[in-house]
Amino acid sequence: MAIGSFNSSATQAPMAEINTTPLVDVMLVLLIIFIITAPLLTHSVRVELPRAASSPTNDKPQTLQVSIDVDNRVFVGSEAVDRDSLETRFREAVARDPNVELHLKADRGTRYESVAETMSAARRAGLSKIGFVTQPN
Repeated sequence: MAIGSFNSSATQAPMAEINTTPLVDVMLVLLIIFIITAPLLTHSVRVELPRAASSPTNDKPQTLQVSIDVDNRVFVGSEAVDRDSLETRFREAVARDPNVELHLKADRGTRYESVAETMSAARRAGLSKIGFVTQPN
């Protein structure tokens, strides 16, 4: 059985309004779900941790400071090192501490080739942790 008007000659145009009732229903349900679950997400178990009088262990790896100046000279710490003995210095540092980190500082005017050669020498010597030191703005 069809539901319609009593006037059979009238043509019905499509409804031009958006029905927002289902949207409001869904939003209210979601709001209720969030209100119920929010306290559960922030709930934590209170634990009284024991107190101990000890100092934390410092297992910081040794850092190897390598600098390259604008004239492409390489310095390990503050000592100038020629490129032939650079890999040997890196191997000695790895022998002392296998977790040694290389901190590389290069001048802005340094050729990229010098930086790449230094990095490849470090990699051949077994250094896997290489970091670039920059100056913050």
